[in-house]
Amino acid sequence: MKRRSVIKKLSGIVPFIGMAQPLQVKATNLLQKDSIAKGPFKPNWESLQQYKVPKWYTDAKFGIWAHWGPQCQPEAGDWYAREMYMEGTYKYKFHLEKYGHPSKFGFKDVIHEWKAENWDPEALMKLYKQAGAQYFVALANHHDNLDLFKSKYQSWNSLKVGPKRDIIGEWEKAARKAGLYFGVSVHAAHAWSWFETTQRSDKSGPYAGVAYDGKLSAEEGKGKWWQGLDPQELYAQNHPLSVNSLDNGQIHKQWNWGNGVSVPNKAYCEKFFLRTIDLIDNYSPDLVYFDDTVLPLWPISDAGLRIAAHLYNKSIHEKGSLQAVINGKILDEKQRQCMVWDIERGQSNTIERFSWQTDTCIGGWHYDRSLYERHGYKSARTVIHTLIDVVSKNGNLLLSVPIRGDGTIDSDERAIVEEIGQWMQKNSESIYQTKPWKIFGEGPAMDQAAPLNAQGFNEGKGKPFTSEDVRFAIKGDILYATLLGWPQTGKVSIKSLIPSAFRQIQKITLIGTGEELVFEQNQDGTHITFPESKPDLSYANVLKIS
Repeated sequence: MKRRSVIKKLSGIVPFIGMAQPLQVKATNLLQKDSIAKGPFKPNWESLQQYKVPKWYTDAKFGIWAHWGPQCQPEAGDWYAREMYMEGTYKYKFHLEKYGHPSKFGFKDVIHEWKAENWDPEALMKLYKQAGAQYFVALANHHDNLDLFKSKYQSWNSLKVGPKRDIIGEWEKAARKAGLYFGVSVHAAHAWSWFETTQRSDKSGPYAGVAYDGKLSAEEGKGKWWQGLDPQELYAQNHPLSVNSLDNGQIHKQWNWGNGVSVPNKAYCEKFFLRTIDLIDNYSPDLVYFDDTVLPLWPISDAGLRIAAHLYNKSIHEKGSLQAVINGKILDEKQRQCMVWDIERGQSNTIERFSWQTDTCIGGWHYDRSLYERHGYKSARTVIHTLIDVVSKNGNLLLSVPIRGDGTIDSDERAIVEEIGQWMQKNSESIYQTKPWKIFGEGPAMDQAAPLNAQGFNEGKGKPFTSEDVRFAIKGDILYATLLGWPQTGKVSIKSLIPSAFRQIQKITLIGTGEELVFEQNQDGTHITFPESKPDLSYANVLKIS
């Protein structure tokens, strides 16, 4: 298409708010809109159903996630960039005391404070690999709309502001060097509605009626550190508010772009598409995690469908076969064939037909110093129990380890990660490359499992695991039965292991010590005598049954 005809067709398109030289950028958008990689996948659900989960992912089982960006700088917990603009909340009060009023010191200024001065990605990657992670996922952008990579389409990126480093580029280099598969998580599609709190002002007090900085324009940056940048490219708030926007909880009801949400314009959606394609093309991630209902901007835009088709086709072109993974949330049965279903902070209660993933964190998604100070993180025991349970049901675990603004993890976190590694060093054969058995397990926790809520959120709501709870996984002719505790009596009976269920057992070995155990198998199950002395980390004891 000739440039003149392109510009003519653009006359009815609304430019992205604050974007310089809109005609030139819009022309680029239109020219590239349909230029997804050629291949068998088309941007529709029927075509994406051809998807097959790559073997590397089904074998890997365990990944670690760095959900790290400028919202970690205040060390005050998750969704800081939204909640610092909610008058009267903890984060609003925290921000007022630490930085000043959000009309004068907004989130753009928090970004300016973030320097990542002690970040050593190679050292962290070495720790994560020792913990047994087979893949690593890095935050590419959050709902705060800052791209943490060399972004062609977003001026607010980590090379121009904040640490002035290519965060994704350095993470990718470290992951590849360590021999880990590399993924990125993309959350920025929701900035449009998520950042609506920046349009507010205080209702009371000395700043009553003084607008926060969410509607600032580029012209107002003259003489300031952000001169030359447009706050609207970050906040994207030159639009009407969503229905009930002043209700802080309304965002959750509108996450699927319904229920009265302010719908992003076409230019916003196309820019998100281009930013994400740019990320994929420049860093070639093996996995892309989307923090969205189904795919980004679905169903108001097909941007997510086009991104998925591009990623899959690009993977086939570069690697000879489809080796890419996409994670999406709240999927129907058809959509679960198109990508890998992700359950946030929760677990399925059955063996799933298709591969799936639970993503969770040992603390809050963004670093929260108060959790460290009160020693409030999930224990290594809880993480390992979760991993074993998830694997028994055909799933993977993606575990986030919060990182401080300066790029380091604290001593409690390091101890947890190291303990996970100690257990995995001895027992990982029961995790990697396994498949579900006929049943995923037995024991009292199964009877009191909590149902999923929205995109997950059922972790920790059921009965805690004990030595009576067993989880199974199989690899070839080997069955792994893991007791989620140490039997107090020295003996345990696994009722599911009757001869008709798992042939005649020849040998049972306790992997943690290498000891061969005495057992008896009959129609009531398999009855096993445990040694008197416990192995280290005896809260998860793997029996290798052959």
